[in-house]
Amino acid sequence: MPGVRPGASEVTGDPRKLFTASSKPRAPDDKLCDGKPTGGAVTGNLLSSLAQPAATKLVLIVLDGLGGLPLVPGGPTELEAANTPNLDQIAREGVTGVHHPMDRGITPGSGPAHLALFGYDPVADSIGRGPLSASGLGIELGDHDLAVRLNFCTLDADGNVADRRAGRISTELNQELIAKLNGIHAPDVGLELAAERRHRAVLVLRGEGLDPRVRETDPQAIGVPPLSPDALHPAAAHTSRILAGFTDRVRQSIGDQQPANFVLMRGYGQHRSLPSLESRFQLRAACLAVYPMYRGVARAVGMTVLPVTEEPGNQIATLEEAWDDFDLFFVHIKDTDTLGEDGDFDGKARAIEAVDQWLPRVRALKPDVLVVTGDHSTPAKLRAHSWHPVPVVLLGELNRPDSVEKFSEPACFHGGLGHIPAGSILPLMLAHGRRLAKYGA
Repeated sequence: MPGVRPGASEVTGDPRKLFTASSKPRAPDDKLCDGKPTGGAVTGNLLSSLAQPAATKLVLIVLDGLGGLPLVPGGPTELEAANTPNLDQIAREGVTGVHHPMDRGITPGSGPAHLALFGYDPVADSIGRGPLSASGLGIELGDHDLAVRLNFCTLDADGNVADRRAGRISTELNQELIAKLNGIHAPDVGLELAAERRHRAVLVLRGEGLDPRVRETDPQAIGVPPLSPDALHPAAAHTSRILAGFTDRVRQSIGDQQPANFVLMRGYGQHRSLPSLESRFQLRAACLAVYPMYRGVARAVGMTVLPVTEEPGNQIATLEEAWDDFDLFFVHIKDTDTLGEDGDFDGKARAIEAVDQWLPRVRALKPDVLVVTGDHSTPAKLRAHSWHPVPVVLLGELNRPDSVEKFSEPACFHGGLGHIPAGSILPLMLAHGRRLAKYGA
């Protein structure tokens, strides 16, 4: 279908031009992490200087939006309500705590939250959601191109947003709508549209003079009209006009459709490069993620993206097959976040249980370090990301077990890791994997 990019299981290979994960470390005075809570506990250059190769295997399992809240005072969170014998066993044998993706009180998006987990500064190294999704779909960006994340949405008869996600339409319907919108043209720039997954898509503007400093059109609320893509800087006036014209054409093209009859625009961004995990930490890293955006953020830091599908057990089977080829495996689970955003408390608990059931297969591989956590909290009670700290458990031969016996928010609050910035998780994995040399004499 014209303009529709390959699906999740079809995108493989090395990072594209969108993110040239550099093989050269940054200069000594150019810090990746500044020691603040947003950047991690250890300065990036110090950590890089201590990194050393080893034969150890590290596994990072991220249940997107893992953290939750009780629906009623005194009730359980989704994680507490889930039946998780294997996670609880890991908590008893390992060491637990909670991490803060960014500064306390800051609600993170998935892009910066994952960068923090990978040891990068989520503020200084931030990349727009649009470029991350484009990369995950295998779309190559030129230096001057602009990528935008699109959400298909439902507008009511008055032009107000009735559903920001159009009922999470199927990917197949998304592709049909993208095929219709690919007939839209704009003066002075090229437009490329691609379906991502379900209600999400990507718009790429190709040309000169593009600027991402444009207001996002998603009002983050229902019962109100979409915002206009106003320029937030004089240099973005040209881009603002193009995007306003694009949304007018979208309304003309699919305005009579249901349930998806318009798009909301977020996450504007352009090409940028980050140093790779291999150049920074001597890690050959692999990503096992179904959703394109997370493949994009993995590519941004130089991970090899392995082909996986949504079929139950496919991710763990792929992990087993690739076990000898990489040092670090990043396994991403999306359902926990999706169900949290939908307000489906029980569904999110079941998604956690599904992951718990295949954890014995991960442990059978005998990873030297296993970490299970989330990138942020997405309580079903809020139907959105939140600022609440996220449970984390680390299991390895060298960890000091604490007194925690269940993997849950209240229990992890009292764990041996304490409250840590998300940027500390990878350094802890490296240390427990004997991949960091001693600092100083």
